[in-house]
Amino acid sequence: MPSIYLSPSTQEFNQYFSGGNEEFYMNLLADVVQMNLENSGITVVRNNPDLPLASAIEESNSGKYDLHLALHSNASPEQFAGKLQGSDIYYYPGSEKAKEFADILAENIKEIYPNPRLVNPMSTIELGELQFTKAPAVLVEVAYHDNPSDEMWIKDNLNEIGETIARSVVDFLS
Repeated sequence: MPSIYLSPSTQEFNQYFSGGNEEFYMNLLADVVQMNLENSGITVVRNNPDLPLASAIEESNSGKYDLHLALHSNASPEQFAGKLQGSDIYYYPGSEKAKEFADILAENIKEIYPNPRLVNPMSTIELGELQFTKAPAVLVEVAYHDNPSDEMWIKDNLNEIGETIARSVVDFLS
């Protein structure tokens, strides 16, 4: 049976434009993803939002997972606050499996995001959850929580986003 490690953001300090925070909304999203994956026969182990990121990486590495999936929402650099939009899907360079999943996820999110041109898979060496996990790892920045339009899209579409992410995982693991 396939299994994934699901790691929604623990960043409660990242406030949303109109209220709430990244940890709260990404855990709501993770609830939808987890339910859909389990209904598809995929085992899901999830991080503890009360523990630091290092604990999630350690827990993920202690198991044998087919995928490590981190769920986040993005914030613009100060000079662009509230102006950036889109979904960025990060994977570690050199991980063919992670790139494969990032590409699948990007294509599926393009189907539901208001401006598909702003949905981009990209490699990075800057994120610990990608760099230090054993399983192929992807971190999705669903949209910008400091942009009013993106924030509203996240809040209004948690079920559709979660179903899309889960469908992408099923496609990847099939």
